[in-house]
Amino acid sequence: MSEPASKMPLTYADYLADESNDRYELFDGEIVMQAAPSSVHQEISMELSRQFANYLIGKKCRVYHAPFDVRLFEKEGDSPKDIYTVFQPDIFVICDRNKIDNRGCKGAPDLVIEILSPSTARYDWIDKMNQYQKAGVREYWIADPQNQLVHVFLLKDGQFFPQRVYDRTETAEVNVLDGCSIDLNRVFPEQAENN
Repeated sequence: MSEPASKMPLTYADYLADESNDRYELFDGEIVMQAAPSSVHQEISMELSRQFANYLIGKKCRVYHAPFDVRLFEKEGDSPKDIYTVFQPDIFVICDRNKIDNRGCKGAPDLVIEILSPSTARYDWIDKMNQYQKAGVREYWIADPQNQLVHVFLLKDGQFFPQRVYDRTETAEVNVLDGCSIDLNRVFPEQAENN
């Protein structure tokens, strides 16, 4: 996508008008390019999605995965020109189906999972985490393929607090979904490679 010469902040309207097929997110009106995920990243994403989808059969919540636009701060009556932040989380769960439309998700998901890669680690740990917190995401997971860990954060009084760090031998409890747990032994391959 070509940025205007004036360097005006880009909006969701610009994003929707882009025909380049480049994969990127908008963060406060700035483009953040997204590289294609590695095979390890994809395997982890697919297994997490499978376990969540299996648990959610017959329930009101739904699981989605990238690429799927999440307009974290969209309010009722906003037009695409009013939206400056659009993320594509690796995996997320939504329990309020009114937040889903034909373009993606408007507002904060209940749970977001980002899978680290060398090129996105800082962005996922700092920038996106801060935006998810500000938007009111109730639970945030960071899956670390290299160390085979899942870091779980819960929102309390508007701040994320570390809940627990799980390793590949454990079952991770999903705090926002009663009775849901994820078998991390199935999520992380035996011999993890750098993603």
